[in-house]
Amino acid sequence: MYIRDMSTGPQKICVLFYKPYGVVSQFTREGTWRSLRDFSPFPEEVYPAGRLDADSEGLLLLTNNNWIKQRLTDPVFNHPRTYAVQVERIPGEAALEVLRSGVNIEGKKTRPAQVRIIEPEPDFPERAVPIRRRKLIPTAWLEVVLTEGRNRQVRRMTAAVGHPTLRLIRTRIGDLTLEGLAPGGQRELDSREVERLCRSLRALQRGGR
Repeated sequence: MYIRDMSTGPQKICVLFYKPYGVVSQFTREGTWRSLRDFSPFPEEVYPAGRLDADSEGLLLLTNNNWIKQRLTDPVFNHPRTYAVQVERIPGEAALEVLRSGVNIEGKKTRPAQVRIIEPEPDFPERAVPIRRRKLIPTAWLEVVLTEGRNRQVRRMTAAVGHPTLRLIRTRIGDLTLEGLAPGGQRELDSREVERLCRSLRALQRGGR
């Protein structure tokens, strides 16, 4: 598939947002969930490039540029996204290897993923709604790097190997991170950061499947 390179032209606006738990990745409310409009004003032209479920947290990028948005969301470009995932019980090497090699979801195997146990456990801000925790069942944190974004993919992958997800936080989109952001916080990328992002996305265009 050939897609015209529109990385040049009008000013590209990119905003990083640390989406808290209980917020949908859109500007209109959905049921009892809050929306992006409940937070500090965003530039009028920007919309989310991809999504996080309301019960997930972490890095969301909003942009006014469709070229950037397409390369961040279309799995053909193999764009990496990194998640910190708290699961029930401590996964053994066999379970980790299944996650790495691929899990069948609705008859289709997930792409190979990078998966490791995070030690020591990360120190994230407390969630507004505490996770369910069973007193006698330990938990572990995994780092999971995916290059596709199927519906509730991480949760379905960990459930398939017997380790249900309790908390999910997206920590990176490519080289962009949560650094310097608190839940509900945002910052606009400067022109140099936007250009670095575009360079990395052009490279993915050449290397994608």
